[in-house]
Amino acid sequence: MAAADPALLAPLRSSPERAAVLLDFDGTLAPIVERADAATALPGVRAALTALAEVYAVVAIVSGRPAAYLVPQVPEGVVINGLYGLEWARDGEIRRPPEAERWAAVVDEVAAAAAAVGTDALEVEHKGLSLTLHYRTHPDDAGEVLVWATDQAERTGLVVREAKMSLELHPPLSYDKGSAVEELVAGLDAACFMGDDVGDLPAFAALDRLAERGVATLKVAVTTSESVKAMVESADLLVDGPQGALALLHDLLP
Repeated sequence: MAAADPALLAPLRSSPERAAVLLDFDGTLAPIVERADAATALPGVRAALTALAEVYAVVAIVSGRPAAYLVPQVPEGVVINGLYGLEWARDGEIRRPPEAERWAAVVDEVAAAAAAVGTDALEVEHKGLSLTLHYRTHPDDAGEVLVWATDQAERTGLVVREAKMSLELHPPLSYDKGSAVEELVAGLDAACFMGDDVGDLPAFAALDRLAERGVATLKVAVTTSESVKAMVESADLLVDGPQGALALLHDLLP
């Protein structure tokens, strides 16, 4: 496991007022748990985020979680980007793009259909503007869940996205972690993103695009027993689980 080379952190630490620290939540700041609604950030994360927000231009959580779930766990001064860009929150105020709102009723209907199936293979997490179908506790049912999700997508116009031990149904809108990263980093000189899952790959791709435009970037993969190979292979730096991510937050302080 690579240590944090000070040279990698230097563009961020040297001018934090011109830099962004962007972070996934589940698997990065919070250990992966069997029940999604039980995930909480590690002790010490709030304090580290508060310290970073005092010196960096932007500190943000970029997550597939609903913003409302993250608001109680994130200190003031930290931007929250939830549902892969469909929600934004700062200091408790949540906003959504108008074009996303009309999909809420569709997601409600699919959530009701999932509940009516009545099988343990479909553990439903209703996020308001999107829906996650977890199969972590029933991994052998992944194929069944994929068939059901694909059928629902074809019927409703939602799109299926792969996630860690789950599938997600989203509105067919051009929002993802990559679009969120590009918006958050606009006008800055340096940025890092820390994540662990396939949903974080668009964020890494956004950093690559920003690097082509002269932004100093750092892609950090948070490794666990469930690490996504593509994340590890494209990262500039590997850290060991959420504890390693928390240690890197401290290292990023000037």
